[in-house]
Amino acid sequence: MEIINTPLNDCFIVKPRIFKDSRGIFFESYNQKLFREKTGLNIDFVQDNQSVSAKGVLRGLHFQSGEMAQAKLVRVIQGKVLDIVVDIRKESSTFGQSFSLILDAEAHLQLFIPKGFAHGFITLSEESIFAYKCDNFYDSESEGGIIYNDATLNLDWHLPEEEFIISEKDKNLPSFKELMNL
Repeated sequence: MEIINTPLNDCFIVKPRIFKDSRGIFFESYNQKLFREKTGLNIDFVQDNQSVSAKGVLRGLHFQSGEMAQAKLVRVIQGKVLDIVVDIRKESSTFGQSFSLILDAEAHLQLFIPKGFAHGFITLSEESIFAYKCDNFYDSESEGGIIYNDATLNLDWHLPEEEFIISEKDKNLPSFKELMNL
């Protein structure tokens, strides 16, 4: 397992060691001991989630706050997505900055997203299966979000907006400035 720093504090790309032969491939998708040794973080994942999405489905930008904030380790099992994170920790030197990464079933890269980040993704392939580990349980009372087309963040989702498939809930999220009281 290789840990690659991103431009955002505490957010890492996790690159597994992949073994290929005539039978196919094998890789260890997560190893708590190695993750702790390489990042210094002792994460105890307690919930796994999975979604299946058609091309153009945009989910996010979501987060949980307070005691129910979640760190996540995300990956694509099938297909390809553009994954975007935004640092919403006001005390962070990378506050308000975003990072995006294409995750797909070919490269098997994963993204570790620390607590205090908003997260979203859009499916770029015909279908995607997206999986993520969380270090805290989902709590609807702690849920928040930022509108996908926020003018301050100016995120590039890699598809034309007319191709987006977005839930009504996600279409009505507040702007970054509203959320952060800026």
